[in-house]
Amino acid sequence: MADRSPKLTRRQVVGGGIGLGALAGLGAVIPGYARPLDLLARAAPADRRVTMDLAIRGQQYDIAGATAFATTINGSIPGPLIELYENGEAVLRVTNHLDEDSSIHWHGILLPFEMDGVPGVSFPGIPPQETFEARFPVRQSGTYWYHSHSSLQEQTGVYGPLVVHPAEPEPFSYDRDYVVMLSDWTFEDPHRVMARLKKMSEYYNFQQRTVGEFFADVGKDGWKPTVKDRLAWARMRMSPTDIADVTGATYTYLMNGLHPEANWTGIFRAGERVRLRLINGSAMSYFNVRLPGLPMTVVQSDGQNIRPVEVDELQVGVAETFDVIVRPPEDRAYTVFAESMDRSGFARGTLAPRPGMRGAVPELRPRPVRSMVDMGMDMEMDMSSEGGMAGMAMSGAGADGDNGDHGGHADTNEAAAKPGLVGAPGPVVARHGPDHHGPGNTSVAMVQRNRLAERGTGLEEVEHRVLVYADLRSLERRDDLREPSREIELHLTGNMERYMWSFDGKKLSEVDEPIQFQYGERLRLILVNDTMMEHPIHLHGMWMELENGAGKFRPRQHTVSVKPAERLPVLVTADARGRWAFHCHLLYHMDMGMFRVVEVK
Repeated sequence: MADRSPKLTRRQVVGGGIGLGALAGLGAVIPGYARPLDLLARAAPADRRVTMDLAIRGQQYDIAGATAFATTINGSIPGPLIELYENGEAVLRVTNHLDEDSSIHWHGILLPFEMDGVPGVSFPGIPPQETFEARFPVRQSGTYWYHSHSSLQEQTGVYGPLVVHPAEPEPFSYDRDYVVMLSDWTFEDPHRVMARLKKMSEYYNFQQRTVGEFFADVGKDGWKPTVKDRLAWARMRMSPTDIADVTGATYTYLMNGLHPEANWTGIFRAGERVRLRLINGSAMSYFNVRLPGLPMTVVQSDGQNIRPVEVDELQVGVAETFDVIVRPPEDRAYTVFAESMDRSGFARGTLAPRPGMRGAVPELRPRPVRSMVDMGMDMEMDMSSEGGMAGMAMSGAGADGDNGDHGGHADTNEAAAKPGLVGAPGPVVARHGPDHHGPGNTSVAMVQRNRLAERGTGLEEVEHRVLVYADLRSLERRDDLREPSREIELHLTGNMERYMWSFDGKKLSEVDEPIQFQYGERLRLILVNDTMMEHPIHLHGMWMELENGAGKFRPRQHTVSVKPAERLPVLVTADARGRWAFHCHLLYHMDMGMFRVVEVK
């Protein structure tokens, strides 16, 4: 692969060494939705049919303040916005101009499996210089995205936003509409990134604990608990600072393809309602998103309408989408701040009444550390504290008279009233299930918890409201209210020392048969995370319903973020025949084997 060495150092770029004058030429290469005054279309074609050509090319490209050899779609990173219309038809023609096979997967879109775009699962892939036509009826609305499923191309630029406009008026109003696509960019060849991780999984982690922190913990917790904590981590051969495999040591974090100094800007007038379609199109990075001084009302999750929830911050896992509405009251600039979960960098942009304005950029917060709960250890909760009581209060039976949610879940009335309540760890729902020790798995969560009401990593102690899965409640009553006829339990497994990732201790190449769903059946899929990392798990072709206590109004997700040592059940109606990919959406985890095929027949 061509040399990707930057002409300017990353420190110059992120530290502000690139002046605004150097950005003057960017308008020619950034996608249209990244320009300040571009809004999404609202008028549908008469036949609601959209035909669009997409060309995948390798080229020299200005990105992250320097020039690199990248992979573009129609000449930009991210690719162009695809706008479709519910109850219409999509005709998307993808031409591969690379010298290797390529593909495009339409993430979260319900469609015939032959159009899904996963080589080796639903089609052979797109050979060099050939065109594949994806033609399918559009059966949904909301905010989604698309990306390559070939050869780590997603990391080199093959991704973009996809919006489906609804056939009926939406249950919320807004005056402006912006895509905010978050991603991570490295000037390294992604295959070299993979090689480095396989040689040393902590290669990009420069945030290890120090001697000073040891003595600080002794002063706070005492000598014996601190030593016990350090010895436990040593026995596990793991580090509590392993928050992300790939960090700001190599990544520049982008918003709509622009690095922080380039300052993506969306225009508004004071008092207007601005819709932000947050899409995490990164390869490996979780983001904590906030607009300091401006609350957000979350109205959609993974493209599906939910009961509005007002929060101050939300964590967006890889491949997730959230639509939020903000209403800036003043004629000033507001910063859109997306901090990487490990605090090694950030993407940022601005909402402003005029182009060229900039809001204050917050400092990065201290990097978080993993806990014994993340390790799957059994810890006593301090019930004497207000937080501990609040945590237990949120672990009761579901709303709407539905007490049958698997494993005990949050009361959504409480969750809706107090989004992201700080509390003790979620309730224990199982202990040491099937043994998945072996070369593909070095640990087992001895204690599995319901963590749906817990905040994301690094947000446990912030003093403002944070969105949690327990807050999500569909606006529509679920159609299929059957009890599941069977359960399938899958363990998310890994070996950090060898950088192996898998389901049930086996990577894809070691599995002979697909996971079998019977067409029309209702089943419960139980995801048990035996690792110390979050895993965003994506099921192609079908929805997963979160059993979060919402009863008949369970939210539907195409991607669920499973916390460390979490036991997370979802309900699935197997209503789409064919072969479907099912995988972790951390790109390097998927490539190393955390991938299965689901066959519905």
